[in-house]
Amino acid sequence: MTSVVTSAEKSAVTFSRPVAVGADKSIRSPGVARSNIASSTEHPQGTKPWASQHKNYTVLQQHILFWDRDQDGQIYPVDIYRGFRDLGFNIIFSILAAVIISIGISYPTRLAHSYLPDPFFRIYVDSIHKAKHGSDSGVIDSEGRFVPQNFENLFAKYAKEDKSRSSLTLSELFLLMHGQRSVLDPFGWCASILEFSTTWLLIQKDRKIQKEDLRKVYDGSLFWDIEAKRSNGTGWDKGFKFGRNSMWAIKSD
Repeated sequence: MTSVVTSAEKSAVTFSRPVAVGADKSIRSPGVARSNIASSTEHPQGTKPWASQHKNYTVLQQHILFWDRDQDGQIYPVDIYRGFRDLGFNIIFSILAAVIISIGISYPTRLAHSYLPDPFFRIYVDSIHKAKHGSDSGVIDSEGRFVPQNFENLFAKYAKEDKSRSSLTLSELFLLMHGQRSVLDPFGWCASILEFSTTWLLIQKDRKIQKEDLRKVYDGSLFWDIEAKRSNGTGWDKGFKFGRNSMWAIKSD
């Protein structure tokens, strides 16, 4: 069988950012988007039992269910604030998150229901795919499905320090954001920086984010794990803790 050529001699970037090969040994058809399962080579069936419990939602919808506590399909700014507080972010950060996220993606999700902006800046779960922006990781497709091959590619391309390709440092995360940028897309650039920076603040440990933690961020199951650990007294032992009273503080308990 002829091997697939993934690098071209006249294109240095195809050597510095190799794609993940062999994902099909663990995942059936890894290039096919999964509607409701965040698959990886380590967890081809996604998060159990989370995936089966939320099989009627796309992975992108699962990602935001943490903020829809009353399950009415609408996320108010106050819901975003409470969710970030439950994850351990302090008051200032949580307020900023609620304002920026609501202003940024309320209207795109509203378009599935009306051309008029939502007066309450609600985010609609059923149409969250309309809020997908450019210059992102490419792991979630335009309909909110999860593409395993693209998830594996993130670590194949950018995880250089970890030889097992199972973690990303902060500098590698910025290389990822730089490498995924689309031309003339300032909104996408800013959104990507905010999303990945917040993710790093939440799940980093020893200045790295682990592949499994990032996978569970995509399907949203990690948010519930963090809340449970914080509420039962064991605490969340990851995240950036610059200072308990600082703007960026992530409280462990």
